Amino acid sequence: MVRPSHKRAGLGLISAVTNKGELRWIVLDGAVNAPSLIRFLGRLIQDANGKVFLIWDNLPVHRARAVQDWLAARTEQIEVFHLPSYSPELNPDEGLNADLKQAVTRQPPARSKPELKHTVISHMRRLLKLPARSRSYFRHQPFRYAA
Repeated sequence: MVRPSHKRAGLGLISAVTNKGELRWIVLDGAVNAPSLIRFLGRLIQDANGKVFLIWDNLPVHRARAVQDWLAARTEQIEVFHLPSYSPELNPDEGLNADLKQAVTRQPPARSKPELKHTVISHMRRLLKLPARSRSYFRHQPFRYAA
């Protein structure tokens, strides 16, 4: 007999995907907050060969004062473009999210948060080795503007 677990395992994922198939990500043990987003953005600009042009939605953490102040101090390194409210269909990163969700749900259900985290990390590491797959997100009509 298999008993369902009704406990939710809260994981957060911050990711960035480029039209060249490059991928950066971090898996968090909880929700995305300003300090974790700033840490991710710091790594993003550190790894970049030039200025980062970032397209993102209106997630509340994107509008946090600490994030806005951090960005304002780094205008030579990073520039953010905001999508209109309620328009996930325009966000290329949603292609990555859909890919991840599909891969995770094809696996047997995770029995614990560490098991879920392992599954997510394994898939994201696999995607790092498949840049053509990441580039393919930009072939979808709504994302072509960013290609």
